[in-house]
Amino acid sequence: MKTENIEGLTLFEINLLIQQGARFVMFPNLMTKVKSSTIYFVRPEENKIKYVLRHFLKNVLLSWRTFPLRPMYLSKSLFYLAIGGRDYTHKILADLNQINPVYNPNLYCLQYI
Repeated sequence: MKTENIEGLTLFEINLLIQQGARFVMFPNLMTKVKSSTIYFVRPEENKIKYVLRHFLKNVLLSWRTFPLRPMYLSKSLFYLAIGGRDYTHKILADLNQINPVYNPNLYCLQYI
């Protein structure tokens, strides 16, 4: 899955922002066969409404293809609108901690500098 809004941030900065209230949030694409979507890093001071409305409008515009299932898809989209998306913070942090291990420098080499 693609993660947006973390460009230029270190793992330490991401953990610090998460302690302040940031979240990794996903809004599923309900109209496509592939259920995966982009995961957004929503900072504590940032409003989720721009991401919610983008995915809700995409689901409304694509729902004309599936006319009999339209009420079900729109109700699911409204549900994710109401709760603000699915929270994937713990899963993404576990993946980031596996990929980005703690740096342990060789102190023997550093003492002669």
